[in-house]
Amino acid sequence: VQLQASGGGLVQPGGSLRLSCVASGLSLRRYDIGWFRQAPGKEREGVSCFSSSDGSTYYADSVKGRFTISRDNAKNTVYLQMNSLKPEDTAVYYCAAPRWATTCEPFEYDFWGQGTQVTVSS
Repeated sequence: VQLQASGGGLVQPGGSLRLSCVASGLSLRRYDIGWFRQAPGKEREGVSCFSSSDGSTYYADSVKGRFTISRDNAKNTVYLQMNSLKPEDTAVYYCAAPRWATTCEPFEYDFWGQGTQVTVSS
């Protein structure tokens, strides 16, 4: 299983970025998929997760209304559209998939991509 995240960069506060995560070795039709982030000195946290079983989505309170997770099954790719970015969104963002998960907590996720840096600064 490989998860390849991309799309990070430097953006000003209020700006937007779209992260992409291409999966190989597993089908996103059958696996949940999530985006997580880790800021310096902080624990990794779940940002947004997508359930393959019922199509439900989870968003952390800090990103609700600003971030949107979506999936393209044909491309086996998941996206994270991030709008109205804030300096506190600065972190390394990871995509991950679990063998089985009931939450968007990192400990339930088994397969991880390499991460992409997002920096929000003026």
